[in-house]
Amino acid sequence: MDPLTLAMLIIFILIILGIILPHIKIVPEYKRLIVFRLGKLMSVKGPGPVFLIPIIDRGVEVDLREFVIDIPPQTCITKDNAPVDIDLLVYLKIFDPIKAVTAVQNYITASTGIAITTLRAVIGDMVLDDVLARREYINSVLRSRLDEVTDRWGIKVTSVEIKEIKPPKDVQEAMIKQMAAERTKRAMIAEAEGKRTSAILEAEGQREAMIRKGEGEKQYHILVAEGKARALELVNEAALKLGTNALLLQYLDVLKAVAESPSTKIVIPMELLTSLTRILGKSGSGEST
Repeated sequence: MDPLTLAMLIIFILIILGIILPHIKIVPEYKRLIVFRLGKLMSVKGPGPVFLIPIIDRGVEVDLREFVIDIPPQTCITKDNAPVDIDLLVYLKIFDPIKAVTAVQNYITASTGIAITTLRAVIGDMVLDDVLARREYINSVLRSRLDEVTDRWGIKVTSVEIKEIKPPKDVQEAMIKQMAAERTKRAMIAEAEGKRTSAILEAEGQREAMIRKGEGEKQYHILVAEGKARALELVNEAALKLGTNALLLQYLDVLKAVAESPSTKIVIPMELLTSLTRILGKSGSGEST
């Protein structure tokens, strides 16, 4: 074979390879290839190697992995005419690659647009206080409404997350003042509760001390009374042991001491005289005997 023929053969092979190789696609696991033949939808190919007929077939790759759309801050007007800036993240996933290619021209642009308009519609039905306080509710409503629209594109809205809500500057200043007032109020309440608790504990301590003091005085008086009662019992027992004569002798000693005093009158109890008469009568009877 002459060199010219060999060169032309090599060139021809290279041209064939140049045409064929671009039409051999390696589709990864997380993608699918939508094949169109002369403009007509044929099938979904992949994963693995896919051969496209040159010039006749055209393939469109679709990523089946979940992706996120970052919505830039949007100024929305609330129901009470307060402007508020909100930016959010929308998480989506393609479940039908054919619809994602044939039902919408650009599903990312379309999803972004519907997310913005739906956000403004939802915020427009709420007052500012609810917008600031009900973030989870807004996320849920946005996800539900977006999913209704994107479902016809073969796309599932898996989640919607609000990144930040910025109220007007005057509202922010009012919120800061309110927070400061709330902190001051809580501090005053805590201080008052502390003083009240301290006063209660102090009163309980004083009450306990008074109770203990009263109990001590009560025990003291009981012991004193018991001591006096015991002393009287001992005196009574001693008196019973002395007998009547010993008592009369004591009475006589007392009368002797009284007689020595400068008093002009001496009062002698009848019981004493009766007892003396009885004793003297017994003594006389004994002597005569």
